[in-house]
Amino acid sequence: MGVDIILKIVLKKATEEDASLIFDMQQKAFRPLLAKYRDFDTNPANESIDKVITRIKNTNGEFLKIVVDDIIVGAICVVNKGSAHWISPMFILPEYQGKGIAQKTIISVEERFMEATSWELATILEEGRNCYLYEKMGYVKTSVTKEINNHTTLIFYRKEI
Repeated sequence: MGVDIILKIVLKKATEEDASLIFDMQQKAFRPLLAKYRDFDTNPANESIDKVITRIKNTNGEFLKIVVDDIIVGAICVVNKGSAHWISPMFILPEYQGKGIAQKTIISVEERFMEATSWELATILEEGRNCYLYEKMGYVKTSVTKEINNHTTLIFYRKEI
């Protein structure tokens, strides 16, 4: 019989001093998808560190480090877009994926931003694990898609609170 391990997830607001670390982690997390889908214009692995700094400094949201057992394992950016809150990007380092961290992070973020009446995000349609995660968390596919290239389509999700 397996033993369920309870992971304690803590979200900590990122600062400009965290930009380099977040940038490196973001590249590590998204590089495999960039290689697979060749989505050079939209993949966060292809963004500059300036984009990370802009997200950290955005006064309409928060860029949060995802911390498990005092180890930063990823990050999530939440932007308040009026009635909806937008998640982008969210990433977990590859060696920490598949452990329930993303699910717990989404729950924590939704609890942190109680004023949100809805949540929105986009993910790669061809990444079934991502779609499954968001649907499991109550997000519903909208009718909006955006073809990035011959291999990649973004699908948009929404969750009403």
